[in-house]
Amino acid sequence: MADVASPLQFGDPPRLGPFVVQARLHSAPAGFVYLGQAPDGRAVSLAVLTRGAAVDAAARDRFVTALREAAATDRTSVRSWLGWTSKTQASVVEDVPPVLGMNTGHAPWVAVPYVPGKPGAERFLEPVMVGGTLIGLAHGPDFVPYWLTDRAPALAPPRLRRPLTETRRRVLIAAAALLVLLVLMATIVLLMLLLGRSSGDPMPRQLPPTVFQPTAPPTPATPEPREPTPSPTQSPSRSGEETPGRSPGDDSSQEPQL
Repeated sequence: MADVASPLQFGDPPRLGPFVVQARLHSAPAGFVYLGQAPDGRAVSLAVLTRGAAVDAAARDRFVTALREAAATDRTSVRSWLGWTSKTQASVVEDVPPVLGMNTGHAPWVAVPYVPGKPGAERFLEPVMVGGTLIGLAHGPDFVPYWLTDRAPALAPPRLRRPLTETRRRVLIAAAALLVLLVLMATIVLLMLLLGRSSGDPMPRQLPPTVFQPTAPPTPATPEPREPTPSPTQSPSRSGEETPGRSPGDDSSQEPQL
């Protein structure tokens, strides 16, 4: 299969994990192969299942099994290089490139180093398709999966956010305006307090608390005894009527003539 890159089309993923998708390399019945770039700058080959194959649990399981066996083979080769030997199992796909990254979720993909002219990530798409059943020396009818017509790349669903309705938007705007108004009013009150304290008279100092000690009431002085003063005596008056006569102050010229 010739490595002829074509531009990305509508629906192709811009990124797969940490790898940037740059162009489309192959289009197989089970998935797509892209040319990408790793974070360290080297070229990688990326394989993604179609949306129909990712929905089929059996097809997705065959793809994920190939990925896990390839990753286990890489760990086994490292152990052998370090001198550790372990019993290996027969892999689903032979001669696969080393796996640089993969995702085994509902939209699985794999990334391997890209080398022009050598097999890339398309090798992992081969076990997804199932051919005819072998009966003796002849093959039975080819098996056509029901999902073959769904040719869109399988992408992980985006994280859905709660849509912002008009009522909720208005409530948020009103709450933000109220918060700004409260902050502005608090700032104005604080400035007025600071200016009033700086321009006015200094506040009087608080006097120390006084201790009240009650004193005894004053005792009155003893008055000195005084001698009694004689009161004027009056001549006793005679009882009965007085005889008429002249009083000492009457004039003799006013006596009646006989």
